[in-house]
Amino acid sequence: MRLYTLNMLSVRPIPLLADNYGWLLQDEAGFTGFVDPAEAEPAASAVAASGGRLDLILLTHHHADHVAGTDALRARFGAKVAGAVADTHRLPHLDHALAPGAQLAVGRHAAAVIDTPGHTRGHIAYFFADGPILLAGDTLFSLGCGRLIEGTPEEMFGSLRRLAALPGESLVCCGHEYTLANARFALSLRPNDTALKARAGQAAQRRAAAEPTVPTRLAEECRLNPFLLARDVAEFADLRAHKDRF
Repeated sequence: MRLYTLNMLSVRPIPLLADNYGWLLQDEAGFTGFVDPAEAEPAASAVAASGGRLDLILLTHHHADHVAGTDALRARFGAKVAGAVADTHRLPHLDHALAPGAQLAVGRHAAAVIDTPGHTRGHIAYFFADGPILLAGDTLFSLGCGRLIEGTPEEMFGSLRRLAALPGESLVCCGHEYTLANARFALSLRPNDTALKARAGQAAQRRAAAEPTVPTRLAEECRLNPFLLARDVAEFADLRAHKDRF
């Protein structure tokens, strides 16, 4: 998988399950983190290939397809685990229970904890300003956003607005390979958008080559992602309902 390095912090997508991504983080001193380990063995193999050290596991939300490998990785590598304090009761045991606005040390770098309810009530995202890298979980996808499983349109709209306000050059590292399906929906809304068609074509080429379509740049999401283009909660709610039926 392709490695992205920004200001001495590297991030790499690790395919898990059918369409999940975990994210392997490593700083210049070898400190290693893993975001959302859906299953242990592929995550452990990625860690072993990167030096065999795992210091920290970062969780965005409680769904099993994001946390199921946590305890096995902790047992194998001795990693600490970080996640939302609001979800302490339904996450694996947390060494770092994080409130929105907290700063989490990841080696020589710091991640800001951003409250992003909507997909789930306790969902959080992690943002490295010195990347900039956004670990968005299931809140913001390439050309899409997460389903409202526990939250409200108001919550998700607010979460997306908070993420959209981050620097445009931020790498958006999301939890699933949904770009092609999201592109089909976006093109159903704007079939003559040449930039969107180009993005869909690029994504199709990458998938044909068995390559990830993520990460993306936040500025491009702000230009092309229909959910980030929604002007208000009502428009967002209509779009989300439409996508759920699409």
